[in-house]
Amino acid sequence: MNYQYYICDVFTERRFGGNQLAVLPKAQGLTKEQMQQITREFNFSETAFVLPAETGHTRRVRIFTPASEIPFAGHPNVGTAFVLATIGEFGEINSPHTTIFEEEAGLVSVTIHAAEGKIVSCELAAPQPLSLGKTVETELVASAVSVNRDDIVTDTHDPQVCSVGLPFMFTELRNRAALERARINMSGFEALRDMGVNPQMYVYTRVSDGFDIRARMFAPLSGVAEDPATGSANCTLGGLLAHHEQVTSGMLSWRIAQGVEMGRPSTLAARAEKKDGVVTGTWIGGASVLVSEGTIYLD
Repeated sequence: MNYQYYICDVFTERRFGGNQLAVLPKAQGLTKEQMQQITREFNFSETAFVLPAETGHTRRVRIFTPASEIPFAGHPNVGTAFVLATIGEFGEINSPHTTIFEEEAGLVSVTIHAAEGKIVSCELAAPQPLSLGKTVETELVASAVSVNRDDIVTDTHDPQVCSVGLPFMFTELRNRAALERARINMSGFEALRDMGVNPQMYVYTRVSDGFDIRARMFAPLSGVAEDPATGSANCTLGGLLAHHEQVTSGMLSWRIAQGVEMGRPSTLAARAEKKDGVVTGTWIGGASVLVSEGTIYLD
């Protein structure tokens, strides 16, 4: 049996920017092993496989990195919603349309926005509430991303594992120069893994240059040296920053740049809501563009 696929760039308005994603809109019949093989063939940070819904929602979606299946990710959900809407799976969209994907991490709601007959953006709501995990000594994080101890800022939070469906290690850096110097040190990542710490490393710095945040994400032990746009991590960052903001209720938002250092600039819009001092929801959204389509031959 053969399978149609679409490739799109997510969190960008221009082709060959953002984060590449392959989507198989009708993946029923594929085994887990075949999904993993197809993902390695594309060798993008993730590939999404769309299946019929199992619990009465829009679709079931399975997401793979080149190394393994994961329970949730940001740009695969945004990109999958974009592809399905673009190829007409949801009919004509004249007003915001919400689709719900069934995933291992839970239900992922994605709102699709269209204008003049084109899909202009998609925004997902995280499937899980913000969870704050263990903190790690700054020296260990500095070693993993090859920066100095003094490059790490701990005024708001120590390096910490956080999640809204997929965990990352969050570390704030002092400035953009430190962010640009960051490099993978495999021994540092392996040391974190051996301590039982999730070694998906998200580093960021605050800016005021048209963006609020500039970020990078390294996950070499997951088969992704650097990711150009990490929706799930940026969604979590919104929740983490909102948690520490000195406001009790309201909606907060950030415009985030990622992927610049690797030549795939991405723009992500993060939101988080607080009620009575508690983060009650997190969202991440942005534009996508279709790049190509084709057929995978398995006969």
